[in-house]
Amino acid sequence: MDKIDLIHILESIIFASDSPLSIRQMESIVEGVERAEIEDALQRLQDELQNRAFFLKKVAGGYILATRPEYAPYVKKMFSGKERSRLSRAALETLAIIAFKQPISRVEINAIRGVDSDGVIKGLLERRLIDISGRDDGPGRALLFRTTAEFLKYFGIDDISELPKPKEIEQLLAEGEGGKILQNIPEEQLLQDEAEKVQEEATSTTEGADVEPGDAAAEKENN
Repeated sequence: MDKIDLIHILESIIFASDSPLSIRQMESIVEGVERAEIEDALQRLQDELQNRAFFLKKVAGGYILATRPEYAPYVKKMFSGKERSRLSRAALETLAIIAFKQPISRVEINAIRGVDSDGVIKGLLERRLIDISGRDDGPGRALLFRTTAEFLKYFGIDDISELPKPKEIEQLLAEGEGGKILQNIPEEQLLQDEAEKVQEEATSTTEGADVEPGDAAAEKENN
């Protein structure tokens, strides 16, 4: 395949894609082309776009065409009133904690923020900005949370290492005291709190299992 044709093909599929397009996906679309050829074409495309209003950007392991920052005010004005819902301060605080301490349990997150974060965590799970990475080995087998590829896409970065340093993110935490609060709480207390939380959830699930299917359906319809 001609190199110019390959550049144009890659530009068109990246432009048409509604999510970052990985090199592996490009290989499956443009058959018979080696990975090295695709990487070379992407570099050439990047060079060609240097004097354009948009550029090739690597995000969450894939590539997108993004508007240059200096033109952001005009794009924002065009989409005025149509912006996606922003994350609340509580959500940003929780995401910051998970990003820098992942994998991390719910009790540790609550301890750092100083408030119950269950509702915030649920919202972040629903938005797929975080997911469950497994369970802790300690008592209670606490669920552990981590950030996702959707998190990288949301913030326009390719890797978690591109995030600001912990010192810079401290401003998002309540008066920067979160880390000190966690350090002052004995690990045994954290594990005990999580074990009690897991027991409460197990009890709630067991009680819910006693409801007859017909009753559950009727209750759902009434709600």
